[in-house]
Amino acid sequence: MSRTSAEIATQPDCWRRAARSAEEFDGLPKPGERVAVTGCGTSWFMAIAYAALREAAGQGETDAFASSEFPAGRPYDRVVAITRSGTTTEVLELLAAVRGSVPTVALTADPKTPVMEAADTVAVLDWADEESVVQTRFATTALAFLRAGLGELPGVKAVSEAAADAELAVAEPLPDAVVGAEQWTFLGRGWTYGLALEAGLKMREAAGAWTESYPAMEYRHGPISITGPGRVAWMFGELPEGLAGDVARVGGELVTSELDPLADLVRAQRLAVALAEARGFDPDRPRNLTRSVILS
Repeated sequence: MSRTSAEIATQPDCWRRAARSAEEFDGLPKPGERVAVTGCGTSWFMAIAYAALREAAGQGETDAFASSEFPAGRPYDRVVAITRSGTTTEVLELLAAVRGSVPTVALTADPKTPVMEAADTVAVLDWADEESVVQTRFATTALAFLRAGLGELPGVKAVSEAAADAELAVAEPLPDAVVGAEQWTFLGRGWTYGLALEAGLKMREAAGAWTESYPAMEYRHGPISITGPGRVAWMFGELPEGLAGDVARVGGELVTSELDPLADLVRAQRLAVALAEARGFDPDRPRNLTRSVILS
């Protein structure tokens, strides 16, 4: 078994620990604060998901930016940065740029890195760190931590329920039509759009697969043209009315799930590993990638 597969399987327990840790952590955004959430790559996609969850919960205006694209000078009450390695150049530069003007909190997996000094407050999720270059459990655990910090959310399961769903996602076989497809398009709405972006990235990183990601309603406005026989449209969360008929009309394979959308992302992670191994790739060490991007 690859390290990535082993790490994927630990996510239910990681999420439960994240929920407990969030209850004891005092640095998360307070209701009413105007917040920016940032990261790079996978961490940025988790930021997108959290920002949508927080704003939909009525806890305050919340924006998400790739750290390299953060709007200088825009006022916020707090900046939240997600960085597994604690060494990503763009994240550290952003934290340095806003230091002293806005409170910052960082989520990291490594307490021996520069982010510990760069942020005002740090949540160390070192028990969710990974050996694999490809992020799986740290990213979802960071989102579970942030999600738990929001408290009870209308229409969204508690993190404990999501963890129970993740146990099913780890154990249940993947559909043959999904494993055997030639192309995958991931869709989401609201907070699950960030999960769709992450699913597509995971497939590209681990398996070099042809994937795309879109807001579910935007998928009808052009991207559906790529779907057809032997190709998958995978929806995270509730399926918009009429979309199943649209996918059927073009001959695509529609994938939905009753699992919590974060648990459904676990299924996409498993698919990425399965495809990588079938293609002779090492899912732990994907081509052209390193654990952290450190710019000279």
